[in-house]
Amino acid sequence: MLVLNGFASLAERYDGFILDLWGVIHDGIAPYPGAIDVLTRLRDGGKPAVLLSNAPRRSHMAQQAMRQMGIPDDLYRDLLTSGEATHRMLRDRTDPFFAALGRRMYHLGPQRDRSVFEGLDLQQVASPAAADFLLNTGPNDEGFPTDASLFDGDLRACFLAALPMVCANPDLVVVRGGKLVICAGLLAQRYEALGGAARWVGKPDPTIYGVVLDLLRLPPSRVLAVGDSLRTDIAGAAGVGIDSCWVLGGIHRDELNGDAEAAQEAVRRAGLAPVVAVPAFSW
Repeated sequence: MLVLNGFASLAERYDGFILDLWGVIHDGIAPYPGAIDVLTRLRDGGKPAVLLSNAPRRSHMAQQAMRQMGIPDDLYRDLLTSGEATHRMLRDRTDPFFAALGRRMYHLGPQRDRSVFEGLDLQQVASPAAADFLLNTGPNDEGFPTDASLFDGDLRACFLAALPMVCANPDLVVVRGGKLVICAGLLAQRYEALGGAARWVGKPDPTIYGVVLDLLRLPPSRVLAVGDSLRTDIAGAAGVGIDSCWVLGGIHRDELNGDAEAAQEAVRRAGLAPVVAVPAFSW
């Protein structure tokens, strides 16, 4: 794995980019220094970027949040979130797992993630005992949650009701305002440990990359995926044969502490091979 100081040479080597949001472009509150500059240079250089996020809300909600951070729409070609993919799968029911779900849904997540299921032919119920399935969009990260055990009561009640879980965000943790907070994926892990069944929607599932490659209209060999998570971003790119760039300043920041050797060892332990790593998404 080559370690570079910036993104400039990568912009010359590839024709299009799949970019993660949290941990790469912004931290959920503000853009990272230099990120808007890189997006601007890619756009002006005719290098399309599609943003691919495991955010458990629909794409237009994530786009609206970026506008509020000062990231305009014209800096990227399109945006796809795991929440958007979940919404479509709940709507279309073409996937066998989703086709088997009932219509009564118990939602484990904050009110602001309701866009994932609003407008669908679903009945939200107040207790797991009344539900056919569990939709997990995770804790409210605005409260900076760090203790997944607080949700064990809800998870156990859902398990006792034999509810299949739809996990709309495979991330275990995410950077928000410079702090690591827990996500829906960590709750899904705990549910599976109880013996519950969970379907994870988003990176690293190969299915979601097919949509993004269609949006880029480029062969995979000319595309670079950029992300801060080895488990989702880098592993997801490897699963579909796309080169990847690991941003070291995201969720792995504290464990790596800027040490290039530690980064190389982390990649070896994970059995992954990103072509390059950068400290941050800056030119």
